[in-house]
Amino acid sequence: MDGRHAVVTGAARGIGAAIARALAAEGARLTLMGRRLDTLQALARELPGSGHAAVAVDVADAGSVSAAFAQARQANGPVGILVNNAGQAESAPFGKTSLELWQRMLAVNLTGTFLCSQAALPDMLAAEAGRIVNIASTAGQKGYAYVSAYVAAKHGVVGLTRSLALEVAKKGVTVNAVCPGYTQTDILRESIANVMAKTGRSEAQARAEFAAGNPQGRIVLPEEVAHAVCWLCAPGASAVTGQAVSVSGGEVM
Repeated sequence: MDGRHAVVTGAARGIGAAIARALAAEGARLTLMGRRLDTLQALARELPGSGHAAVAVDVADAGSVSAAFAQARQANGPVGILVNNAGQAESAPFGKTSLELWQRMLAVNLTGTFLCSQAALPDMLAAEAGRIVNIASTAGQKGYAYVSAYVAAKHGVVGLTRSLALEVAKKGVTVNAVCPGYTQTDILRESIANVMAKTGRSEAQARAEFAAGNPQGRIVLPEEVAHAVCWLCAPGASAVTGQAVSVSGGEVM
């Protein structure tokens, strides 16, 4: 990946930061996108290699995405790799899921993936080479109670992945989704805290509940997700497209 320009959204923390570190270690030149510019800039300084950039963006806003990708190209040239990682997860019983929550989950998780892919794809088509990797979730492969809006959005990401992959299959561009199970991130920590507050369970008990659905009996690490992304971005994965790769210890087969 030496010198290839890779854009990672939601790169400030968790899975996004792990992906950025892994791609930089393989020689990619990174543009880190997200809401927290100061955190992104600090990460850019820590990455191996040089020329990494940080750009603030609201992935659900078309104008913001257009401006961010213009900045990315100015800093690092045409985009060769896009990792759509930005996302949010909120829970509520279906009957108490407000229209605002529903639209917010679709906007960040699905519309953001759509807008960023549209912004990056022209560079890849012009080069007849490119990689788009969408970070979905096992929630894009199965259902979970109390997160219907999030599940719907992530199913949409998987569907978008499959459709776009077919459109560009003969043009040197692959499009895949990586679907992590419960992963050690701030989102999981917030979910554990929510369970503790509502049920009185201890942190260990709450964590065990999240790990129970994984046949390996554990929480996935961000670095494990990052390794899957790197593989999909490597030359050896050029025949892999339209896939939803589950990184979940066997929860989804």
